Amino acid sequence: MAELPAFRQLRPGRPAPPAGLRTQVADAPAPGSAAVPRRVHARVDAGAVAHNLATLRGLTRSDGPAPRIWATVKADAYGHGVARVLPGLADADGLAVAQLADAHACREAGWNGPILVYGGLLDADDISLISMPGLHLVISHPAQLDWLASADATLPALSIWLRYAGDLGMNGFDALSYLDAYRRGVALMDSGRVVTVGHFQHYGQGECRASVARADADLDALISGLPGPRSAGNSASLLHSLVDAPAAGAATARSRADWVRPGLALYGASPLPGLDGAALGLRPAMSLHSRLISVRTVAAGERLGYGGAFVAPRAMRVGLVGCGYGDGYPRLAPAGTPVSVGGVLVDTLGIVTMDSLLVDLTHAPAADIGTGVTLWGSEELPVEVVARHAGTIAAALLTSLTGRVAFINAF
Repeated sequence: MAELPAFRQLRPGRPAPPAGLRTQVADAPAPGSAAVPRRVHARVDAGAVAHNLATLRGLTRSDGPAPRIWATVKADAYGHGVARVLPGLADADGLAVAQLADAHACREAGWNGPILVYGGLLDADDISLISMPGLHLVISHPAQLDWLASADATLPALSIWLRYAGDLGMNGFDALSYLDAYRRGVALMDSGRVVTVGHFQHYGQGECRASVARADADLDALISGLPGPRSAGNSASLLHSLVDAPAAGAATARSRADWVRPGLALYGASPLPGLDGAALGLRPAMSLHSRLISVRTVAAGERLGYGGAFVAPRAMRVGLVGCGYGDGYPRLAPAGTPVSVGGVLVDTLGIVTMDSLLVDLTHAPAADIGTGVTLWGSEELPVEVVARHAGTIAAALLTSLTGRVAFINAF
């Protein structure tokens, strides 16, 4: 792979980013070395992000113009850290964030391209944050149009995208109010405050091809005769083609959109039920690591953990991993959730505590204090597997890590 371009890091003395935006740290030391600053650390691979972006772009190729890609980096790039993944997103056509403060953080981190803001304007005071060029705002209700109409005419012109409520229905304009919003958007464009009025939809069931087709047809009928670019298509809808036509090189996603907006798949995790990212040609961008901090041999019948939650069924070796729900590991992950100890898959025992979890070392006889542990993100232990055991989704795990976890670049 070609060398990834370097992006400017956030440095002391610059304005603080919004809460939750993590700054970069040093490149990855050897696993288990003294250079790892904390017992729990996450490795973030921008090269994997670049690979996943290229894979998704390949799926959008067709006989006509390929849609451009908004790379979704909301929730601090799905927990990976915007500043850390930017080198892997150099070929994206734009970034998409949740709120305006995040857009400013992306600029501070070194991104100079277009930025789409899903939340648009949260209130009238947000007008003061639209001074940067290259902004695209998603407009979801009439008050946001009122605020834009009252904005200082000297502010840079921006693009707006009208959100159709569609089958998701949680936010946006219904069919009747959409037409009035479009008329008002065109008036803002005529006044010079807006340069583009686009059409925006978010699928309620992106993993269901039939549902996506119905949603597309619904929007087709609504915007017939209304000029403007169209933005739709999440990770799940783009990856349908790999499931329907798995032969290498045979799959393309026939999107009707001018812009698509992948998120989770950029980070190597699958949004499709029952499939892991590797099965879709994706590479995990985050792995979570710790080490064994204690190893014991316990007798049959011995109780371990709070409330004696685990009772040893036989004499056995157990290990204590220095990672718990205080680090963001799911507290509700049941006994039997897989963990990789020295490259060997073993089961958790009992319940997850704030700082640690127990594992069965029966099948890892070489494991000892200090042996490296991978909680998720390795070839043998995808994050989707842990999510399924914990009764949640991969995105929830990736965005759950707390400030106790050290982040390390692993290009």
